[in-house]
Amino acid sequence: MLLRTAWKRTFSKMVDAKLEAVSLVDIDEGIFKYVLIKVYAKEQADGTEPSKLIVRGFNRAQWHSDIYDEVSSSLMGLGLETECLGGGRIENRPDLKQIKVYGYSQGYGKADHLETRRLLLTKFKNFQINCSDEGY
Repeated sequence: MLLRTAWKRTFSKMVDAKLEAVSLVDIDEGIFKYVLIKVYAKEQADGTEPSKLIVRGFNRAQWHSDIYDEVSSSLMGLGLETECLGGGRIENRPDLKQIKVYGYSQGYGKADHLETRRLLLTKFKNFQINCSDEGY
């Protein structure tokens, strides 16, 4: 029994490390689509399911689903599950230290732009970040 408990603790730490290693924010410069994603680790022995929110946005993506598919595939390879919570657009102007979060995804609906802003502030601490429900 003691060996099983130690193994569960070690496994739990490995899962937590994988989840912890996923960066909160990965976005490009310019104007592009983005998605807000919830990332889940495996359910723990105590019934909890560790998770975190991440923001991803890339110029190369024509559709919100292109971003989600790319990110979810890479995280699945780490043993993590994902859920898209919505999307929108981001205008990232590093030259002005400004980011605008707005719009919605036709396929996934509108992401929580205020939550997206909170996550963006973890990486872009000295940027002015505004949110709007205007535009597509």
